Amino acid sequence: MRLAIDIGHPAHVHFFKHFIREMEKKGHECLITAVDKDIACTLLDAYGFAYTNHGAYGRTALQKFSRIPVMDYRLYRTVKSFNPDLFLGVASIRAAHVAFLMRKRCVIFDDTETGKAGRALYLPFVDYVCTPPCYLNDLGKKHVRSPGYHELAYLHPDRFTPNPNVLKEVGISPDEPYVIMRFVAWEAVHDLGHPGLTMETKRRAVEAFSKCARVFISSEQALPAEFEPYRISVPIEKIHQVMAYASLLYGDSCTMSTECAALGVPVILVHYAALGNMIELDQTYGCILTYKGTAEDQRRSVEKGISLLEKPDLKARWQQKRARLLNNKIDVTQWMIEFVSDQL
Repeated sequence: MRLAIDIGHPAHVHFFKHFIREMEKKGHECLITAVDKDIACTLLDAYGFAYTNHGAYGRTALQKFSRIPVMDYRLYRTVKSFNPDLFLGVASIRAAHVAFLMRKRCVIFDDTETGKAGRALYLPFVDYVCTPPCYLNDLGKKHVRSPGYHELAYLHPDRFTPNPNVLKEVGISPDEPYVIMRFVAWEAVHDLGHPGLTMETKRRAVEAFSKCARVFISSEQALPAEFEPYRISVPIEKIHQVMAYASLLYGDSCTMSTECAALGVPVILVHYAALGNMIELDQTYGCILTYKGTAEDQRRSVEKGISLLEKPDLKARWQQKRARLLNNKIDVTQWMIEFVSDQL
């Protein structure tokens, strides 16, 4: 069978990579299309996937919405001769539109409740929307819940094994404590108007964490000169290896927070929205400690980070939380393979 898989974000590359390889082993053909978003295309190159780059939607809300017909057309032009049996994507508006236009089936994956505008644009045109079970919205008869987070499609123990040798590439000794700070760009439509961590909080956190651990910064935004010495330098396809041995993740990225939770790494997340994944990982499993974006909460989040780093049994405690989490979740890639195979 022929599968058209649309990539709209770097995280989608990770989400689909094992699925694509497994389906191709079974004899299915996969055609990959990509939006030029952050490092999505760089990741596809690093993993050796052939794909068609369709450019970017833009940065502002006006640009993103006005380019929907253009991006729809580019996808249609690419897949028309391929004639796919099924379209797949993560909240992909254009995959839904083109599948409907070509009278083909479409399965969309989604885990972001705040993406209301995008959901309104894809939901009428798809066959199924697959979400984690903790997803807060009810999407009706098309809604399918699978017992796992998107990040467990590539960080489940059946798919990922940490390799301490990668630490040498970053210049980290095996027993050295280190903190990864992650700053997002806040350019998604559902994030516009939310500034995230303030520069004051970022400075305070770097200064405080540096007293008891090495600090690395990963950022979607351009870093000011004062933070450049902390920029993490590692091949992008190996970032999860480095994350797996971190003492703490601090930042405003929900994706990387869930990734660290899956790896058993303590997380402090500062984010404006109440999302199902984050609520469950905080309140049920205690893997992520969440704070709102108020000035007081940002101050408290840094203090909590210091408190965690001072605990000698921190990593052991979080590995116990991870074990409990994994006991209740699944290898999402295997679930995807079985679910999609049933549609073919």
